[in-house]
Amino acid sequence: MQAVKSGRSVAIIEREAAVGGNCTHHGTIPSKTLRHSIFQMAEVNSNVLFREHGITASFLIPDLRRRAKSVIEQQVKMRTTFYDRNDIPIVHGDAHFLDPHTIEAVTADGSRSVVRGKSFVIATGARPYHPPEVDFKHPRIFDSDSILNLDLHVKSITIYGAGIIGCEYASMFRNLEIKVNLVNTRDRLLDFLDEEIVDALSYHLRERGVIIRHREEYDRVEPCDDGAILHLKSGKQLKTDVLLWAAGRTGNSDGLGLEAIGVQPDTRGNIPVNQHMQTVVPHIYAVGDVIGPPALASAAYNQGRYAATKIIGEESAPTPSLDIPTGIYTSPEISSLGKTERELTEAKIPYEVGHAHFKSIARAQITGQTVGMLKILFHRETLEVLGIHCFGANASEIIHIGQAIMAQPVPQNSLMYFINTTFNYPTMAEAYRVAALNGYNRLF
Repeated sequence: MQAVKSGRSVAIIEREAAVGGNCTHHGTIPSKTLRHSIFQMAEVNSNVLFREHGITASFLIPDLRRRAKSVIEQQVKMRTTFYDRNDIPIVHGDAHFLDPHTIEAVTADGSRSVVRGKSFVIATGARPYHPPEVDFKHPRIFDSDSILNLDLHVKSITIYGAGIIGCEYASMFRNLEIKVNLVNTRDRLLDFLDEEIVDALSYHLRERGVIIRHREEYDRVEPCDDGAILHLKSGKQLKTDVLLWAAGRTGNSDGLGLEAIGVQPDTRGNIPVNQHMQTVVPHIYAVGDVIGPPALASAAYNQGRYAATKIIGEESAPTPSLDIPTGIYTSPEISSLGKTERELTEAKIPYEVGHAHFKSIARAQITGQTVGMLKILFHRETLEVLGIHCFGANASEIIHIGQAIMAQPVPQNSLMYFINTTFNYPTMAEAYRVAALNGYNRLF
């Protein structure tokens, strides 16, 4: 859109029958729709007032999938309208480079078309990593894409991989009263996050009944007619109705003919780029999950827009920020921005911490969503906000208030903003004032 609005001629080559990519069809949109429906059901069933009147809610997996499908259809319709409105042609087929200025698209019926251009943007996304020895065609073994098509009635699941995807699905399935084994190859969950937030998540998952197994690696997977057995190198064996493999992703760079243009992806299929999203061929850009971390839809949007500004010659366009909020849709949610306590300690930066526990926030008491906290890290001397970490309902929304302040230069970026600002009452935004006062009162 950025390029076409500047008067450039733009075309899109799309492998799937409908636009939207993995985010719309197999990832963010269906999984978050599924999560929201499950959360609504769990919220009804945990509501004291509803329980007193015998009101409960339950859904079957097909019901949840129908809801996800309806949201996907809305997204596809909206995005298709954008392209139509801007006269952007879409060629459906598999594309590969013939040379640095030419690509060929092969449609499902075998017809071929050649497209030449001055610049190209590769935005092919990523897919779940498949170890060759694991049989993903077996009806009891799933990855993070295929799990959305689960139509079995399951009572137990083993999730191998405790990264963002693994933790999100552990929360979802446990809220469906399914027994969950979460197998982690590392010492702790999500070790890139602030340790206090991770500890809160671990405690909450265990309290809900999720069995977390740290420092475990798989030896082999044994499929069965009635389930799957995960054999671990420690000698443990975990048999459950289904196995969800959630360990890593691979960039969709194979089949693009990159050898014809001198671009070499890494061992996980990720395409190397510079700070301007350029590959080793300057007029060929790559954005989104195909370049690796942070592998967030929000980051991909910004990267794509930035690549377009470079193509059309807007040299003043700011480089996409690496300091973007992380949103993790566990139950409750996690969102994080800026430095963690560990990072500040290692850098020997004098900082202080302010907390607001949701159980003390009026809005959380009203909604009953009292699990969680907001945590602000700030410089002891300048009061500059250095990091914001949130665990609890709507964390991925709450974080953006802090993001707006952290984006400002000092002295506008200051803890005093939260102390002196009047927030609507009762709202979850009030947690910023509570946390800021809590931290400010620690100073001496």
